[in-house]
Amino acid sequence: MAKANDSQENETKKKPNRVLPIILGVILVAGIFFGIKEYIYYGKHVDTDDAQIDGDISPVVARVGGYVDSIYFQENTHVNKGQLLVKIDDRDYQVKLEQAMAAKTGAAQGVNVGESQIYENAANTSGAKAKVESAKAQLDKVSKDYARYANLVQDGSITRQQFDQAKADLETAQANYNAAQDQYKAAIEQEGATKNQLNVTNTGVTQRQADVDYAKLQLSYTNILAPASGMVSKKNVQIGQLVQAGQTLFNIVNDSSIYITANFKETQLDNIHAGQKVEIQVDAYPDLKLNGTVYNFSPATGAKFSLLPPDNATGNFVKVVQRLPVKIKITADEATMHKLSPGMSVNVSVIVKE
Repeated sequence: MAKANDSQENETKKKPNRVLPIILGVILVAGIFFGIKEYIYYGKHVDTDDAQIDGDISPVVARVGGYVDSIYFQENTHVNKGQLLVKIDDRDYQVKLEQAMAAKTGAAQGVNVGESQIYENAANTSGAKAKVESAKAQLDKVSKDYARYANLVQDGSITRQQFDQAKADLETAQANYNAAQDQYKAAIEQEGATKNQLNVTNTGVTQRQADVDYAKLQLSYTNILAPASGMVSKKNVQIGQLVQAGQTLFNIVNDSSIYITANFKETQLDNIHAGQKVEIQVDAYPDLKLNGTVYNFSPATGAKFSLLPPDNATGNFVKVVQRLPVKIKITADEATMHKLSPGMSVNVSVIVKE
């Protein structure tokens, strides 16, 4: 019996163990398959997980100061472009508009008075011109009479008294003509001065109209409208609050401005160019697969836009691979886009070879 047992043990020891080689072989084949797969994948794709969703965020700023009268929205709700969101008490601005309109009315009445004066002065100018023409005609007649009387007095046909009378009439006619000319010139100058005054008055009306337009504009600013369609966030205004011009009241994340900023290493940019297709995976929605396209590249690395950009002037230089922001447009329907919020982390893969 002992010999039989020893024989079985020897046979068991001599029998080779085939499980371990099989396991090692499977691992080796799987490793080779995985390596080939990764080599093929990274030969056609450039990946990064240093990416996030971005979007245009419009700050809504009060353009005039005043007390908040009404608020027509709730935080984190959707609003449409042009929708009334906040109403500022506008009574002060209504009064200023009425004052501007009253000043404009007064200036317009001054224009009417000036136009009436122009018409009156024009009539005076016409009358003065008619007097000049009448005086000239009278002067021509008296001049001719004087010339005839001068010839007649020499041959004794008329008396010296008659000649002197003709001479006196000529001097009178000449004086009347000169006076008429002076009156005509004065009337023209008066008419010109009135027109210049009217131009000044018209300028005043234009200024008053500008004041009215400005008052209307200030009044319109008491109605704070949504500059774009999107979600309202960071509400910083309450009813009854005194706000100042330039104060930010809340922000709106625009609907149509969602995109991705991917920070690729500078060593990855050689094969990336605008228009290439991109596969996108959002960390918040693991089952959501999105597509996009490379849109453009930042003109400088992220480090250069930092608060304290690196400066190697000291000579203590350590080379660090820099990252360049790349803008990626997302291709998705409206419902999907509404799920995405700026700041969400994503993984992107640029297809560099089809």
